[in-house]
Amino acid sequence: MSATMRIRIPRTARTDGRAAGDKNLEGSTTDLPGTFITAMPPLTDPDMRELQVSAINAPYSYARVSYNDRTKEYLYEVIEPQLSRHEQEVLEHLKETLTRIIGPEVASLTGGQKRSFLRGEVESYLRSRGVSLSPLSAERIIYYIQRDFVGFGAVDALIGDPQVEDLSCDGVNVPLFIFHGKYESVRTNLAFAHEEELDSFIILLGQRCGKAVSVSAPILDGTTPEGHRVQATYGREVTTRGGSFTLRRYKEKPFTPVDLVLNHTASEEMIAYFWLAAEVGESLIICGGPASGKTCTLNAISLFIPPTAKIVSIEDTREVNLPHENWIPGATRSGAGDRGPDGKSAGEVDMFDLVRAALRQRPNYIIVGEVRGKETYTMFQAMATGHTTYSTMHADSVKSMVNRLENPPINTPRILLSALNNVIIQVQTRTEHGVVRRIKQVLEIVGFEPETNELITNTVYEWDASNDTFLFKGHSFLFDKIIEVRNYTHEDMDAEFQRRVAVIHYLAEKKITDYRQLWRLVAGYYKDPKAVADMITSGGVR
Repeated sequence: MSATMRIRIPRTARTDGRAAGDKNLEGSTTDLPGTFITAMPPLTDPDMRELQVSAINAPYSYARVSYNDRTKEYLYEVIEPQLSRHEQEVLEHLKETLTRIIGPEVASLTGGQKRSFLRGEVESYLRSRGVSLSPLSAERIIYYIQRDFVGFGAVDALIGDPQVEDLSCDGVNVPLFIFHGKYESVRTNLAFAHEEELDSFIILLGQRCGKAVSVSAPILDGTTPEGHRVQATYGREVTTRGGSFTLRRYKEKPFTPVDLVLNHTASEEMIAYFWLAAEVGESLIICGGPASGKTCTLNAISLFIPPTAKIVSIEDTREVNLPHENWIPGATRSGAGDRGPDGKSAGEVDMFDLVRAALRQRPNYIIVGEVRGKETYTMFQAMATGHTTYSTMHADSVKSMVNRLENPPINTPRILLSALNNVIIQVQTRTEHGVVRRIKQVLEIVGFEPETNELITNTVYEWDASNDTFLFKGHSFLFDKIIEVRNYTHEDMDAEFQRRVAVIHYLAEKKITDYRQLWRLVAGYYKDPKAVADMITSGGVR
């Protein structure tokens, strides 16, 4: 990968001798990088003020977010080691040499092993050629070698920042933009200066995804081995400003129910409701627009699936991440060549194939990442035969969901929709706190009215936008079902529900967002709910 991607740092901003992330160290300005591997360049615009500096890959790469009081815009800067001319020449020579001498056996190594291997190769080559470099210079060069050979080149720091949800390039000489978890859509100081660089990077993304992209097939959809979702276009074949790409980062730490509470996407009572629904096997569909957080909510609710249940997940791109042992994660596969009479290429495995295969695997729970085709009919048949199914869909209401399900290309009969138990409507909206995600409604599908051909629904929870609170609407058929199945009294049902609310409240209060730690408590609750409740009351989870 080319390392000449432009970084928009003014030429006057060399180094002030201050280490990134350390605001107390001062030093003199020199023509060479200072005594630190990476030094923080000063803000040269008097209208800019620094908001946040965070380490991405300390002590090498850092991110700085600043705000321009005049233009009212944020800027996200990637700060990496600054190289002297001699260091840059050594780096380019090393890249050419390593490209020739590294053999195919390296492909079998893990990411960490590859980085160690490259470090050893660089150090060995420098010793054998008698190249004299200071330890700091060697570290800077090794950083760029590892970044470009193992990482994602000039955008590696963006992908390494856990606060960056996705990044996009709109063409040549256009600044890259990110969606930041705190500052939303933000311009960065990175841009691809030359068309060849951008096209080479898109080809690299295709190779990482195991797919080919070219003039004849200029659109790329895939997933990297790390789980990042990629959509890209090559050259100027379909995007006139040059190649483009959008990369959505894979979250190694998935969203949990506690995250939903802490972000005020849902209330503690709603989470306890989802917990009960998951335990008794209620099927649900999460509806919402793009970037409304549907998949995050899906993953969070799936953590409540009982530990002994068998789960099969089906996705185009791996996003669901569960701690359950008895879990089969499935993903679709694209084919090669022209499409046949069935609309599929040779070797293609689509959602319909995977849903059909899942029914032969005797799962208790089926998770379908997003329904949008003929697999939906099979999924609803699975619901009707007792398989609990979770999925997401692009729709903003129950009415629009039904319209999508009934019409091409899905074509699911309305009578089958009564097998669905719950519908969650989730939105991305703007409040006084900025852009937020909220669960707008939680509805129960109560039945089907044959005379009017309409679904009968009951709203359980609703978001009140005027004061940003969640309201219980007075009745839940889920509670009635549990009372009947478990022979509870209404007092028993209320006690059980409040006990789970207390567990969620404790987890939110202690900010226990690690999904494995949370999972251990949920699994323990299924075995002995009273013991977990008593443990929380007496001193908390250890």
